[in-house]
Amino acid sequence: MLGITKTITVERSAEDCFLYLSDVRNLIEWDPAVSATCKDSQGPVAKGSYFTVRVAIGALSVPFRYIITEHNPYQRMVIAGRSAVLNVNDTLELSESDGKTTISYRAEFHFKFGLERLFPRLAEALDRQCQLAIDGLESALTAMADEAVLSARNEKADAKTLSALRTFTRHGYVTGRKVWAPMSERMDGRHVVLTGANSGIGLAAAIDLASAGASLTLVVRDEAKAAQTAETIREATGRSDIQFEFADLSLLKDTDALIYRLLAKGDAIDVLINNAGALFNDHTMTPEGLEKSYALLLLSPWRLCEQLLPLLKDHDQTARIINVVSGGMYAERLNLKRLNMASDGYRGARAYAQCKRALSIMTEAWAERWREYNIVVNAMHPGWSDTPGVQKSLPLFRRLTRLVLRSHAEGADTVVWLAQSNQAALSTGKLFLDREPRSTYLLGNNVESEDDRKALEPRLQRDFESVLTAAC
Repeated sequence: MLGITKTITVERSAEDCFLYLSDVRNLIEWDPAVSATCKDSQGPVAKGSYFTVRVAIGALSVPFRYIITEHNPYQRMVIAGRSAVLNVNDTLELSESDGKTTISYRAEFHFKFGLERLFPRLAEALDRQCQLAIDGLESALTAMADEAVLSARNEKADAKTLSALRTFTRHGYVTGRKVWAPMSERMDGRHVVLTGANSGIGLAAAIDLASAGASLTLVVRDEAKAAQTAETIREATGRSDIQFEFADLSLLKDTDALIYRLLAKGDAIDVLINNAGALFNDHTMTPEGLEKSYALLLLSPWRLCEQLLPLLKDHDQTARIINVVSGGMYAERLNLKRLNMASDGYRGARAYAQCKRALSIMTEAWAERWREYNIVVNAMHPGWSDTPGVQKSLPLFRRLTRLVLRSHAEGADTVVWLAQSNQAALSTGKLFLDREPRSTYLLGNNVESEDDRKALEPRLQRDFESVLTAAC
């Protein structure tokens, strides 16, 4: 057996440090020897939770099965790792004093097949590896990352259509995460309003934000969806304090009723995530006389952003608005005649892309306008994810791409990062994919005219007012 002990002291609470360390998936953020992590057990992280972790040992990538064998919150944790070539027991002990936490990390290595005798300098190499890991942990818990920028890798990929589209697949997520800055921030006391939270990317984001301690208000259509969503989040995180609001956001009367309730409660909103959406292959008019894509994907988030501004502005900490768009918008130039489309020539994918293009443009306008209120406004697109919308509305696309589609959690990752990370608060008015700002126009194509750009917001206002007039 070989034992190595390292110690650091950081200006973070023991609770913050313990919660970050106990989720073994975070190893990839601070241990340079780790190339992949996955939580295999269900439920919140606790004693008995188990994970798969890939660790570089020389030229080999060795899979380990890690199990939390001791879990004493905010004080002590023991994790046992098992592999074909060696076993390791990691013990982490935490003590807090005067706003600082000391973390003692001890790793005990048990080699198989007499490997320690075959490699006489193995102890020295492992000590260096442990030092790199503890240095990485200290940085993850204390360092403030610079504003996110487009990497050279993705700048090169964006120069060609096929390589740019490849970054939309799971490959883009897997390669991107290797260079991401750590995200050890907590969200305790931060109020997040999230629409479209009962499935797909919205549900995955809700689970991760709940795990990070956020106070969640989730907007779903009815009580049945709320009950199912609440149970899913409880099973995943142990949280049973999630708040729900009911609204059909394709109806502006429901959207305004939601706004009225939130304003009446008066709870400040730290993060507003406009995620609700669907792709309608068949042309559908709402009871209010609007094409359904236009109402749900554009008018509703526009109205929410504009009217919830009093709950978002002038906070001590930067408030955030996150608009979920789609890579499909790259295929469309904004055309005001294709908003609120008639049945003649209607195509669901086009209507969807036009609304997402318009929401991206509004994101840039709001970012500039509301900077003085300490609000950042960004858009993100989740890449190609295997969401219920893709399964239902794009079955051929799914059959062709299913082997490279992202999971819901992978698609939701940038939503969570934009809501949680201090690094994300440094950017505004940008479109993100995999935590990097990307161009809103693929290869410079489909740029709207300045006239259409200026006319967009007045058009939204007119169409909203026409619904109000008809309702009177």
